[in-house]
Amino acid sequence: MAEIDETSIDITLPDGSTHTHPAGTTGLEIAESIGAGLARDALAIKVNGEVRDLDRPVTEDAEIEILTWDDEEGKQTFWHSSAHLMAEALQTLYPDVKFTIGPPIDQGFYYDVDLGDQTLSADELEAIEEKMLELARRDAAYERHEVSKADAIEHYEAEGNEYKLELIEGLEEGEISFYEQGEFTDLCRGPHIPSTGDIKAPKLLSVAGAYWRGDESNPQLTRIYGISFPKQKLLEDFLERRRKAKERDHRKLGTELNLFTFDTEQVGPGLPMWLPKGTTLRQTLQEVLQQEQVKQGYKPVCTPHIGRLDLYRTSGHYPHYEDDQFPPMVTGEGDDGEEDGYLLKPMNCPHHVKIYQNDHHSYRDLPVRLAEFGTVYRQEQTGELGGLTRVRGFTQDDAHIFCTPAQVKDEFKSVIDLTLKVLDALGFEEFEAQISLRDPDDTEKYTGRDALWTRAEQDIREAVAETDLDAYEEPGEAAFYGPKLDFMVEDALGRAWQLGTIQVDYNLPERFELTYVDEHDERKRPVMIHRAPFGSLERFIGVLIEHCGGNFPTWLAPTQVQIIPVGDDFVDYAQEVAATLRAEDVRVEIDTSDETVGYKIREAETQKVPYMLVVGGDEEEAGTVSVRSHADGPQGTVSVQDFLDRTGPEFEPTLD
Repeated sequence: MAEIDETSIDITLPDGSTHTHPAGTTGLEIAESIGAGLARDALAIKVNGEVRDLDRPVTEDAEIEILTWDDEEGKQTFWHSSAHLMAEALQTLYPDVKFTIGPPIDQGFYYDVDLGDQTLSADELEAIEEKMLELARRDAAYERHEVSKADAIEHYEAEGNEYKLELIEGLEEGEISFYEQGEFTDLCRGPHIPSTGDIKAPKLLSVAGAYWRGDESNPQLTRIYGISFPKQKLLEDFLERRRKAKERDHRKLGTELNLFTFDTEQVGPGLPMWLPKGTTLRQTLQEVLQQEQVKQGYKPVCTPHIGRLDLYRTSGHYPHYEDDQFPPMVTGEGDDGEEDGYLLKPMNCPHHVKIYQNDHHSYRDLPVRLAEFGTVYRQEQTGELGGLTRVRGFTQDDAHIFCTPAQVKDEFKSVIDLTLKVLDALGFEEFEAQISLRDPDDTEKYTGRDALWTRAEQDIREAVAETDLDAYEEPGEAAFYGPKLDFMVEDALGRAWQLGTIQVDYNLPERFELTYVDEHDERKRPVMIHRAPFGSLERFIGVLIEHCGGNFPTWLAPTQVQIIPVGDDFVDYAQEVAATLRAEDVRVEIDTSDETVGYKIREAETQKVPYMLVVGGDEEEAGTVSVRSHADGPQGTVSVQDFLDRTGPEFEPTLD
């Protein structure tokens, strides 16, 4: 390593204070200068936004942050290092294994490996865990070595690892590094934690298949998922949350509550079919949002499921969004030599643009708000599908607002208010607002002029500031046509989901040459706001099921009241009660099975029906019902009207 000039550098901490250190001071030394406790907990250092190993020297003035387990990037570094530890354990137990990639993920890590003719079952994970713990206790340092491209190639040619050689092909000289701990060496950019000894509680979770680089034409690999913690208690807490999550898994509850089904063989993976109860749930959510939209001046529209390729070329979805689309249905060649044909729509916005273009608009007409529950299609990889939360066909509560530049902030704030109403009505109390910006280092994947992007990003910042909504900025998460505000919602188990989104777009109006006539009779360009408070019905419902454990609010429950006659002689009276309730728009079912009353009650409880009304001879004679609440148990015997008077507001869907 080149000798470092012994000059002073200024280090600025997150609290804004500045401290002077010798050039070449390491992250660990900086942590020690702040406090012994911080130094013990330190996992990595962030230097001017870049996460690095703690032992790498800082050679110039910098803004730094010492990362611990409490920081998301600290966890990611910890899990990345744990993936390397798992790889070392695999190398010990399966000497012929070939390693590919092993990244951290939102909750833990995975490593894709080629085991050749060997297979790995879930039963073998415990032995790998034990080997990980044995290796971790050696307290081996993670050491970084920068190597030449030639040396890296030579290393993996000797190992016969074609996967790493393919990765090296895409790297430039001077940007290749290996990390080594114990007996394991891996091609890796890093960063890593200081030592394997920090990893106290690893847990391997599952084994799955995965294609090399996600391409089904490539070899299939074995993917091992795991997670790890610096303390055993943290692992125990995680496993308890996971147990609860399994109980609330929307795929399990969706089956038990008869909401939706999949037929991967004949219909296809990632294409849910909604059963009657699930369809009632969907329609109720749609209706409550549609009612609110009508109050706010939205106009309903309906568009086809496909469009000409030229429509998506103009919008930029084709080719900017090409990797996420199903292949086009090519019908020939156009006059310009380009392929002609149709595309399953990946987004609704180009169709809404064409509806806006169907008429001439004055500034007096604006804003124009067009809303549609429109189904779109994405070519998701099979291995990435997950129940309702990651599907290939889904319905967005999509709307597009066409407004003047002066109206953008007020319209944006109005959509924030609508989104907050939706979250509040469904009991999502914990969320973060993320301002998703363009990646300044990779502007090629976005469309439009820099000036328009700057303006759109500033619009969002100002609108968010004026609503007093706490929001953080995340570069690189913008849509290809504009920045957005994403609502990262936390469910009852503490997991974060991206649901609602609001986007400001100056680019599609320019690409489609949209206009309106201003007060001076001049043609001007409108601005588009894309918004979806639910995000998609599929993901929203999947998250909602897990958030409430299938115990929907009464107004949303597919069956709101289950009437339980104590015998066949009282079915007629049950029908009379049901008719009274249905006249008040209550969703009612009658259990006419031959089972006992106790069994019928248990079945209704399992189906999480909010109210059960038991009727027999005494109730028929008195014109009453015996009320049982799923939430609170027996509620006494009352008249049907008293029941409605007491519970009526619970049956009214509203966002107010």
